[in-house]
Amino acid sequence: MAATTVLAFDVYGTLIDTHGVVTELEARLGRSGKEGMAAEFSRRWRDKQLEYSFRRGLMGAYVPFGQCTREALDFTDRALQAQLADVDKEHLMAVYARLPAFPEATEALARLSAAGMRCVAFSNGTFEAVDGLLEQAGLRERFEDVISVDEVKRFKPDPAVYAYLRNRLDVAPGDTWLISSNPFDVIGARHAGLHAAWVRRSLDAPFDPWGIEPDLTVPDLVALANRLG
Repeated sequence: MAATTVLAFDVYGTLIDTHGVVTELEARLGRSGKEGMAAEFSRRWRDKQLEYSFRRGLMGAYVPFGQCTREALDFTDRALQAQLADVDKEHLMAVYARLPAFPEATEALARLSAAGMRCVAFSNGTFEAVDGLLEQAGLRERFEDVISVDEVKRFKPDPAVYAYLRNRLDVAPGDTWLISSNPFDVIGARHAGLHAAWVRRSLDAPFDPWGIEPDLTVPDLVALANRLG
């Protein structure tokens, strides 16, 4: 790869396990005997969080990603009739700020950095949220920079955010790789002229049939380091 190659890592779902909130959901939902719905609650919360960011992007009604997360939590609570108390919701939002990294992330990032790759975090989250999240997960030192869409007030997969990434780092599209577990992000990056690797964390996960494919598909970040490092 070129000496100037940048690897821009999506954060939520790629480096950080968004379903790391399930244990806390089980505890909070267990108060009303609904702990069995924790995994479904987590999945729907995440899906709605992304849906709200997409909708706000189309409307031109940007808000920080954390607001999308909180609104998605409120919706999921209503949809599943979980009847979480406000204190439970505040606790869950605090847990979201300290979600765990995927277990192979530290090793993979160390190997990629040692191989001379420029690694940055690139997220829909605000700088403050992502910087703190990566710090508590023990990953922050592996990144040259944290780049947030908040700086352009748009959400992925808007082409403007990928252009901002390149301009911020002063790197050509062909030397920029987006690393993400989210197909919409991979497609957005490829559409914007970047390279992209899809981290397919579940063998059951399908890729959107849009005729735009990732340059590389790997099951986890260590496999990515094996291919690019």
